[in-house]
Amino acid sequence: MAALMKSVAGRALKFSSTANFRSNRCDKTPTLCIKSFSTVIMSPPSKAIVYEEHGSPDSVTRLVNLPPVEVKENDVCVKMIAAPINPSDINRIEGVYPVRPPVPAVGGYEGVGEVYAVGSKVNGFSPGDWVIPSPPSSGTWQTYVVKEESVWHKIDKACPMEYAATITVNPLTALRMLEDFVVLNSGDSVVQNGATSIVGQCVIQLARLRGISTINLIRDRAGSDEAREQLKALGADEVFSESQLNVKNVKSLLVNLPEPALGFNCVGGNAASLVLKYLREGGTMVTYGGMSKKPITVSTTSFIFKDLALRGFWLQSWLSMGKVKECREMIDYLLGLARDGKLKYETELVPFDEFPVALDKALGKLGRQPKQVITF
Repeated sequence: MAALMKSVAGRALKFSSTANFRSNRCDKTPTLCIKSFSTVIMSPPSKAIVYEEHGSPDSVTRLVNLPPVEVKENDVCVKMIAAPINPSDINRIEGVYPVRPPVPAVGGYEGVGEVYAVGSKVNGFSPGDWVIPSPPSSGTWQTYVVKEESVWHKIDKACPMEYAATITVNPLTALRMLEDFVVLNSGDSVVQNGATSIVGQCVIQLARLRGISTINLIRDRAGSDEAREQLKALGADEVFSESQLNVKNVKSLLVNLPEPALGFNCVGGNAASLVLKYLREGGTMVTYGGMSKKPITVSTTSFIFKDLALRGFWLQSWLSMGKVKECREMIDYLLGLARDGKLKYETELVPFDEFPVALDKALGKLGRQPKQVITF
């Protein structure tokens, strides 16, 4: 089987023990930090979640045992601590995400780990440092990852691991959307659907820190009252279910808030139309997801008489613009907020040997669940 990538999984993906994940257990491997300049440094054997073809993640993913990999002079070997299951991870496995590694591949795209060993020419890292791949890099669902020094970014170990593991894909998306499209000042407002998502929760908190109010739209479903209270506790100014917005003039529901100049859409369909109804003349709606898989329908009057603008945001594209330094500075800022309790969202830590359960939850088989974060 061809090599995957320059990682523990990638340099020799000749599976020493390939079997369906549900019949295997992921035993922990003891850590021993060694740096040698006179002998070849090898990573420990690793265990990884691999897919050899695209398809439904619960059918094509497997747990495999991987042999040790050489840690070359510019490489860093990282023992993974935690990594999330993001919707984009699922889409990559399904083969529908625009950018994805060639198969066979190790799953996962972000996470946090501890430096285990470094190559002879690596000076910026030491065993015991906490690091994240920044920008994110494929292959984090494995116990040991070997990649070049330039891939890794050292972070403050004081940040809780569940935030360190998940800080890039969702919180960074929220931050960039607040800053990249419309100049917002204290006293302004934004409107969003999908407010219970991690991006939505981060938008609420990051906006509040800037004195910006948020109008938040949620779906009608069991637990919506509880969700409303949770969003209010994070700092949401207004929270409406879609059924509450079955009125001719949705703006009449706003009491003391200004009409928003910026809206965020991650749902599509009617939920996107509701965001557009709230926007003031000349406002902008940014789409960053399409959970309903329904198209966005915009009336002609929205363009002619309101001069609304429709934009899109894809973090992968932004990261590909040579913004590594800027990305890492923002990651440090967000991690600082999480460390200080100013940025919060719900996650569920799941041991690696319970990956199938975490995957089922991430796939929505068990109803709405917190972000699933695998711990190694």
